[in-house]
Amino acid sequence: MNNEIEVLKQFFAAINRNDMQAITKDFDPQIVRIEPEGFPTAGTYRGIAEVQEHITKGRRTWAEGTCEPEKFLTNGDKVVVYLHVWVRLKDSTDWVGGRFADGFMFRDGKIIQYLSFGERLDALKWAGIEEQ
Repeated sequence: MNNEIEVLKQFFAAINRNDMQAITKDFDPQIVRIEPEGFPTAGTYRGIAEVQEHITKGRRTWAEGTCEPEKFLTNGDKVVVYLHVWVRLKDSTDWVGGRFADGFMFRDGKIIQYLSFGERLDALKWAGIEEQ
């Protein structure tokens, strides 16, 4: 899974530098993105164009900030990434942040699923990883 972890490091680096073209380079054409209820842009997005627009829409709300991977955990074709987000939204002087997890499923080196979890434990359950 070293290649997949490197792919994900590059993915988050592209988000942080607002390079919306680079984020899609390792997406499978049939990628599915699920952002749960309670998240700013909750919904299910299918295919590269929809997922790219979804990420672009969310990233456009930032005036500045980062989404930093803290830890990568793997099980088979699934990777859970613990994240720390710290952003200042446009039209705001306040910084907001939190720690959560994203889950990714790979097939043939490409990301086929991209899910967000408000609770890290839920991401571990999704991936079949024992609690750390």
